Amino acid sequence: MTDAATLTFLGTGTSVGVPVIGCGCGVCASEDPRNRRLRSSVVLRAGGVTLLVDSGPDLRAQALREGLRAVDGVLYTHPHLDHVAGFDELRAFCWHRSAPLPLHGTDECLNTLKTMFAWAFSPENQYAGYVKPDPHVVDGPFYYGDLRITPLPVEHAAVETIGYRFDLPGMRSLAYVPDVKRIPDTTMNLLRGVDVLVIDSLRPKPHPTHFSLAEALAASEEIGARETWLTHLGHENDHADLSQGLPDGVRVAWDGLKVSLESE
Repeated sequence: MTDAATLTFLGTGTSVGVPVIGCGCGVCASEDPRNRRLRSSVVLRAGGVTLLVDSGPDLRAQALREGLRAVDGVLYTHPHLDHVAGFDELRAFCWHRSAPLPLHGTDECLNTLKTMFAWAFSPENQYAGYVKPDPHVVDGPFYYGDLRITPLPVEHAAVETIGYRFDLPGMRSLAYVPDVKRIPDTTMNLLRGVDVLVIDSLRPKPHPTHFSLAEALAASEEIGARETWLTHLGHENDHADLSQGLPDGVRVAWDGLKVSLESE
């Protein structure tokens, strides 16, 4: 590889972010910057490409904070608003490219985007300043150069949801699963032995559509990940407190965190 492989956490929060509007709890009032969480999203730089996973409502602020000026494609996990509502901000990544911007997602997800942002997908979308999407249905592994991307179907609420596994020679393998309540056996088989796992851990108590801390830790152990990062964190999680007593290799992600994926 010519470029260092790096994962950047644009956001690590749940659908309402942290602080939560109108809440004065200790985490929302905390001065620890690691407790300030925008909606969950990451950027992967590997194999000479830059890939954005999800375009949440905080994308503009996240991109400005990280100096993100261009992406080669956008990967969607599912069409909940906290993962797609920043779609219009993708304009900035279309202004300086001649080809449309590749968007990858399940058929259901792409159809939802076409409904929500019909103007962008319309044949009449000729204005240079608009998003120019190039939709690709994810129905199996696909490639960006030598970077292999494998969809990871999981159960989360009532919408079809996927995570992604990334494999590239010379890079530690990565799996990103920010929204999950149950991992099917077929997906667990795709996850086992991954080097770096990023997993949903909404709160300590059980939740009907997200992993709790205990569920995230159990999944990490079964998968056998060498390194696990907890994400999609609600305001029930104080960063310093949550970091205490975690198993070896399990850590709490925060906004702006950069994780090297270079092989050791």
